Amino acid sequence: MSSTAATVLLAAPLALASVALIAIFEPGSKPRRVLLAARLTSLVLLAAAVAATIDVALHGAVTSPLLGFAGIGLSVRLDAVSVTMLTLVAFIGAIIVQFSRNYLDGDPRQGVFIGRLCLTLATVILMVIAGNLAQFVLFWIATSFALHGLLVFYPERRKAQIAARKKFIFARIGDVSIVIAAILLASTFATTDIATLLARAQTAAAGGAIPGSVGIAALLIALAALLKSAQFPTHGWLVEVMETPTPVSALLHAGIINAGGFLVVRFADVMLLAPPSMLVLAIVGGFTALFASVVMMTQTNVKGALAWSTLAQMGFMLLESGLGLFALTMLHIVAHSLYKAHAFLSAGSVVENARASWVPSAARPGAARAVMALVVALTLYLAASWMFGVFNQPSVQALVLGSIFAMALAMYLAQAGIGGLSLGSALSMMLVAAVTTTAFVALHVGATEWLGVVLPSPPPVDPISLAVMLIALALFGAVWVMQLVAPSRLESRRWRAARVHLANGLYVNAACDRLIGALALPSTKTVRNQP
Repeated sequence: MSSTAATVLLAAPLALASVALIAIFEPGSKPRRVLLAARLTSLVLLAAAVAATIDVALHGAVTSPLLGFAGIGLSVRLDAVSVTMLTLVAFIGAIIVQFSRNYLDGDPRQGVFIGRLCLTLATVILMVIAGNLAQFVLFWIATSFALHGLLVFYPERRKAQIAARKKFIFARIGDVSIVIAAILLASTFATTDIATLLARAQTAAAGGAIPGSVGIAALLIALAALLKSAQFPTHGWLVEVMETPTPVSALLHAGIINAGGFLVVRFADVMLLAPPSMLVLAIVGGFTALFASVVMMTQTNVKGALAWSTLAQMGFMLLESGLGLFALTMLHIVAHSLYKAHAFLSAGSVVENARASWVPSAARPGAARAVMALVVALTLYLAASWMFGVFNQPSVQALVLGSIFAMALAMYLAQAGIGGLSLGSALSMMLVAAVTTTAFVALHVGATEWLGVVLPSPPPVDPISLAVMLIALALFGAVWVMQLVAPSRLESRRWRAARVHLANGLYVNAACDRLIGALALPSTKTVRNQP
């Protein structure tokens, strides 16, 4: 794809954003022109994204000329990272637009909703394909404001208003962080072009001359990523936005919440220049993943469990970034987005799905069975890694995360075997486990090959990083044991007491509410007095 063709790609998200203008004239129910324009532009955007991905695969990365001056304006950067996110967001966006046509059919403000939805999608796309810092920062901020309009679509829903207000406050802190980081990077590397900036960061890393301003910028990028992905202790708003329309939940959990991970991956070369910023991501992300995983076990509401699951996945994603596994982070973003989009959009049929699905037994697997399952899972992972040549260039980080994957697989094996299995069932279970493990390793290797041209390799492991990885591995192991033991302790008085506290997230969100005054909304008293 030529640089001129890359510039033309700007027309697709801009056309999608124009649907919001059409919605001004058709804000009510059954807005024919709005629905037609939304569907056509989302499909055109998807086709353009697929074409861009194929072209990058065939001809390599390209940056379009800047439509602006003094390094400020619009430009497109197409490389393996950006086209992966572009295709992902365009695909999910097209599905959500189509879903919204039926979901909000007859709503008196359907046209307004479709317009806001298309505007939000457009801002995400323009951020993802940004070729310069000014455009990236502008649409990073615009994405947050556009999403806010969707979160408060039903102004009478008090919880949604509270959650949106908290998110608004945290988002503004993140915006300030990313603005200052962009200014520091532009002044340090004397460019706003992202491709040039990353190339100069690689040169600085090779030469060993790393300005102190880069370390500050990297820490600010880490802070912005943590806030964008709702990491502990700023996570409360994410688990409270369930009163928004289902398409908004799908878009938020499947796409926008991943922007924190994308930010770190996009500026991976800069992040590697500042090891403290990587440690911050690994520690906070790892703790959030553990905290959210435990709380998720106590949730009884479907959407609530999905929200805590998203929080745990975001933490795990930033842990991967903090360990320098940027290709695995991108793979995680794609897999999580597709899964969560499907989960939210099909949440209405969860009862039917549950009836047709296998449910783990509440009985406690014996210690011997659990250990045996873990040994089998680790053996499958090591065999798949050997088969795909992972050990040709061994990575301690990848092995640690592979061990965590093996724990998850062992959970399935241990609980599936309770009550005895026939020979056929046992073989079927092992086949599923083997296929799952092989797919995990193959996708990781494939993502590394596809993104390795753009993204740096994991950094060497120093004593501090190794300690963080070992602590994370030990804590995940403790949660693994807890998941095995918890089902048999449901009637225990101590577990029931602990379950109440865990179900409320250990009240961290309540403390956050008091801190920022989120509960002091003008309409609070009026809503509370309603029957």
